[in-house]
Amino acid sequence: MVRERGARSLPGGFMLMFLLVAAFVTLWSGIQSARADQAFPAIAWFLGFAAVVIAFFGLVVVHPNQAQVVQLFGNYVGTLKQPGLQWVNPLTTRKSVSQRIRNFESAKLKVNDHTGNPIEIAAVVVWRVVETAEAVFEVDDYQNFVHVQSEAALRNLATSYPYDAHVEGEISLRSHTGEVADRLRHEIQDRLSKAGVEVLEARISHLAYAPEIASAMLQRQQASAIIAARTRIVEGAVGMVEMALEQLSAKNIVRLDDDRKAAMVSNLLVVLCGDRNPQPVVNTGTLYPG
Repeated sequence: MVRERGARSLPGGFMLMFLLVAAFVTLWSGIQSARADQAFPAIAWFLGFAAVVIAFFGLVVVHPNQAQVVQLFGNYVGTLKQPGLQWVNPLTTRKSVSQRIRNFESAKLKVNDHTGNPIEIAAVVVWRVVETAEAVFEVDDYQNFVHVQSEAALRNLATSYPYDAHVEGEISLRSHTGEVADRLRHEIQDRLSKAGVEVLEARISHLAYAPEIASAMLQRQQASAIIAARTRIVEGAVGMVEMALEQLSAKNIVRLDDDRKAAMVSNLLVVLCGDRNPQPVVNTGTLYPG
C-alpha cells in the first residue's frame, strides 16, 4: 500500500525571481553572441535558454485544502500540501487532489428491511480525502468509489434493522435515528479507509415504505397508535375510579355494597373510556329504590 509522504520543493517566489533573471541573462548573452557572430556561444545560449524555459514548468501553485500528488517517471515522489507557490522537478507530473469537505446524497434505494418489508431509503454522506496517495494509487476513481461503497453500506444497513420496532427496546430505522446514523458512518468508514477517505457524517435523508405496501403499513401504524392511546386511557380511568372509591369510603360520603360499587365502576369506565360524550341522567329518587 502506498503511504503519503511529503515531496521536496523549493520556495516558488525565490525560484521565480531566479528563473526570470536567468532568462534575462541568457537572452542578453544570446544577443551579444549573435552580434559577435560566434557559433559556440550561440549554441550554449540556446541550450541555457531552453533549460530555463523547462525549469519554469517546475513552478506549481498549491491552493488551501488542495494537495498536489507528485510523480517522476511513474514513481510516487510525494505530496505537496503547503499552500502557495512552490517549485519541484520540472520533469515530474502533478495531480491535484481536493481535501475540502464534500457531501453527496445517494439515490433512493429500494431494499428489504430486516423483517422483509420493501422500503425506500437514501442517505447523505459528508466526507473528505485525508491520504492523497491512497486516494490516487489504491483505487481507480476515488470519487466513484465513495459513491458505490456508500450505497452498498446503506443497503447492508437497511437489511440489518426493521423499519419499525415491533418489540420494546428494539432498534429500528425510524425510531433510533442517532444509533442508525452512527452505525452507517462506521460501516462506510470501514469500506473507504483503503481509499484514504475520512467519513465525517452519514445520516438517512429519506425513509419510507415502498409504494406497494405503504397504505397497508399506514393502517397498521394507525391501529398501533389507537391501541396505545386506548391502553393509556384505560390505565388512567382505572386509576381515577380507584381514587374515587377510596375518597368516598374515607370521607364516609356514602356507603356502597359490592353490587353498587360494581355498577358505579361500570358507569365511570363507560364515561371515561367512551368515544362520545355521555348523556347525563338525573336520579331524583333515593340511592336504594324500593
